[in-house]
Amino acid sequence: MEETVIVIMLKNKNTGFLEKELAVLDITENADYIVNIFALEEEEGMKLHIKLSTAKDVEDWEYSAIYDYYDMSCFGDKAEISEADDDYNPVWEAVIDYSDDIAELEKRVSEILEIHKNEIEDVFDTIKDKESEYSDGE
Repeated sequence: MEETVIVIMLKNKNTGFLEKELAVLDITENADYIVNIFALEEEEGMKLHIKLSTAKDVEDWEYSAIYDYYDMSCFGDKAEISEADDDYNPVWEAVIDYSDDIAELEKRVSEILEIHKNEIEDVFDTIKDKESEYSDGE
């Protein structure tokens, strides 16, 4: 398996600038689903924000279909998840508590990525024959 090194940076809530490195994670699978990742100090404590996408460009008709069929409840209580439709491809933002225990953080991020990968694969399988429902007759 190929390992991907991901640097977790602290993001300044006011300026949006990345201020300092907090941790380095070694992720062995599914890192291609990460758009970006950062930590943010919030009222409830430090949170890790993981923006997840499709790992490949999607066609116009697929964009809405993917959001329609993606089941955010698949994360259960493992992450707060929301749509972040601010990208060319569908994007979701998963938020979890940050931990200084790097091994624990790697495990939790890997778990989020695995859940997301399985859901995206299910969605692509479900929508593969639905182009006519989402196309404007173009």
